[in-house]
Amino acid sequence: MSESDVTRDGVHGARPGRDALVGRGMGDGDRPGGGRGGRKGGDGRKGDRPMVPRAEFTSYYGRPVLNPPTWRPRDIAGYFFLGGLAGAGSVLAAGAELTGRPAMARALKVSSLAALTGSTAALVHDLGRPERFAHMLRVFKPTSPMSVGSWLLAAYGPVAGAAAASDLTGRLPRTGRAATVAAALLGPAVASYTAVLAADTAVPAWHDGYRELPFLFVGSAAAAAGGMALLASPVAENAPARGVALLGTAVETAAARAMKRRLGVVAETYREGRAGRLMRAAEALSAAGALGGALLGRRSRTAAALGGAALLAASACTRFGVFHAGMRSAEDPKYTVLPQRERLAARRERPQDG
Repeated sequence: MSESDVTRDGVHGARPGRDALVGRGMGDGDRPGGGRGGRKGGDGRKGDRPMVPRAEFTSYYGRPVLNPPTWRPRDIAGYFFLGGLAGAGSVLAAGAELTGRPAMARALKVSSLAALTGSTAALVHDLGRPERFAHMLRVFKPTSPMSVGSWLLAAYGPVAGAAAASDLTGRLPRTGRAATVAAALLGPAVASYTAVLAADTAVPAWHDGYRELPFLFVGSAAAAAGGMALLASPVAENAPARGVALLGTAVETAAARAMKRRLGVVAETYREGRAGRLMRAAEALSAAGALGGALLGRRSRTAAALGGAALLAASACTRFGVFHAGMRSAEDPKYTVLPQRERLAARRERPQDG
């Protein structure tokens, strides 16, 4: 304890060197935590080291800020991929049928029905009990992507099945053609609504990417459908598939890069870890599949098939990459807290009206 005493005549017993500095400004080095790595303050003295440690984003009891979705990768990422393949495949099948490409049209109708079956099975498996899917059809709620998606699948499934069955059996051709057109009309919504479903959650990597995610999913679905057509149809009929594959790859790549540029710190979840590896693999496979299928697939059946397989694998990698990025962003509080602070700071910097 100090032995100094304050009296009417002044301070008695004060030790030298204990007086407060009064009457001059404090430099960066004088402020607590003001100096950085030997930086000098206003009086020329060497600054102190930072006293405040780097922020670590944690929450109570080590629990995440958000409750991560309980979705399983194989079920939900597979549901995203197969649903996109089915919807885009129906659109391309209708175009093939209307332009006189029966082999391509049949292959895409069958693949769309198979993809839809797998997508529905993955969704039901994730729900746990089949009757839960039926329960979602009790009410139609336009503001709920899950409700809209359930009704889309319920409407799309029968017409996609009828189109495939009519083509395979040769029966009821008019009904089959009407079903083909109906499936093509519903196809874009089936291919894209899963992006809206993901963006409607609080998961930062999905919610913050709400602008680009639908374009990413639609481009990926188109590339997958083009790949399936290249894989399953003869060279003489695959010209539309090559064009769709190139267009889908371009849209998917542009949307992914735009999203990563805009998301700031949240974009780390798409660049690092398992999601980063999957997204890089998707980009490489997309480029190889599109170029190989478009250039070499004009004459070589083998090249077209290999390019189509690469495009299908790229689309699957994209969906699984998006899924794992979302899961990581939900588990780390940093990706919830930092964007919120940035948005709050941006609001404060806006000029006030009036």
